Amino acid sequence: MPIRTNVAGSHAGESQASAQTVLLLACGTGSRLAFEALYRDTSAKLFGICLYYLNNRAEAEEVLQETYTSVWLKASSFDPGLSSACTWLAAMARHKAIDRRRARLRHEPLDAVDQWPTQDTVLDTVERDCQGAAIERCLGTLEADLQRYIRVAFFEGYSYAELAERHSIPLGTMKSWIRRGLLRLRVCLGL
Repeated sequence: MPIRTNVAGSHAGESQASAQTVLLLACGTGSRLAFEALYRDTSAKLFGICLYYLNNRAEAEEVLQETYTSVWLKASSFDPGLSSACTWLAAMARHKAIDRRRARLRHEPLDAVDQWPTQDTVLDTVERDCQGAAIERCLGTLEADLQRYIRVAFFEGYSYAELAERHSIPLGTMKSWIRRGLLRLRVCLGL
């Protein structure tokens, strides 16, 4: 019997998130049907994240496969009390894509970047779908520069050293600012 994830009604977004949680938990018990349904439901978003960070379709496909291999192997460690299934999956894809990008050692020189991206990224969209409203609200409580540093470090994958160099700020200062900003976000989010 196939597992369905599309649920009609006024709470379709919540139902989809709930269905993804159920599917991920079932994957943790070894359910291949749940894994197949989870893949169908989430692979397009995760592929978008991989493609965004790698800018290479073949590499993105490889990283997506690695991501789902890890999902299968680590699904039993998923805790719905800590994050939504969508956030957990998106974070795994993002981390693997960033690891791949760093491994190829072909960073774009910072001087070649005219300005930091201002439009929504794929990860922004996924996060907004999952838990974005609260994060956006809390980010809005931070100073504009601190918001930008956190967004670029965590949503665009730049390191603290790259940010410090780009803005001519000592590395230790950049790390301290971002750390303090993250602590304020944590308090705001009630974590």
